[in-house]
Amino acid sequence: MEQSELKKMAAERAAEFVEDGMTLGLGTGSTVFFLVEAIAKRVKDEHLHIQGVATSSRTAEQAESLGIPMRDLNDVDHIDLCIDGADEIDANFQGIKGGGAAHTLEKMVATNSRRNIWIVDESKMVDHLGKFPLPTEVIPFGCEQVFRKLEAEGLHPHFRLNADGKRVLTHNKNYVIDLHMSNIKHPHILKNYLDAQVGILEHGLFLDLVDNVVVGTQDGVKVLTATRH
Repeated sequence: MEQSELKKMAAERAAEFVEDGMTLGLGTGSTVFFLVEAIAKRVKDEHLHIQGVATSSRTAEQAESLGIPMRDLNDVDHIDLCIDGADEIDANFQGIKGGGAAHTLEKMVATNSRRNIWIVDESKMVDHLGKFPLPTEVIPFGCEQVFRKLEAEGLHPHFRLNADGKRVLTHNKNYVIDLHMSNIKHPHILKNYLDAQVGILEHGLFLDLVDNVVVGTQDGVKVLTATRH
């Protein structure tokens, strides 16, 4: 099967976790696109009463166009379940997100959710994190200083550029510096280092966060329960 088919399988299976009355966190990306379609179908067919909190304007617009009421994160008192994609998930269920430069908003919604599910195709499951570049969101003021510090640490930073060769801007009008590390041996140590760097608003390490991973594979959909060592 094509990768898009695997993503759609995972998304449709994850939509089954949605229950009437829920406030849902809805992520960003190609797999979430299929998820929103599947949830909207259930809302229509089963007359579910739910509301969503999106991590991007793109997801919010899609959900609203399909009849899912959306709310701002500031206007809800809780989120029952957040469903989002991931760029890499290792054997200990630690993840990298931010390929779409929305990782700050995604992490805000995820950390305010009672439960988190990631939906991926099997190519996103890896032994060790790092092959996918790790995104950091950096404020423009002093960003070159941040870049030099990251470079001095051997983290191989690169400003993310768009097709015109200009620096990508996040929803918050900040830059993205991707760290091309190949193999992140100690994710928690790296997290602590990045958390301490003034000028880095947020990074794409999502650690000790996910509860279940729904994986689309050539052998069907697998629902994994997170275990950490």
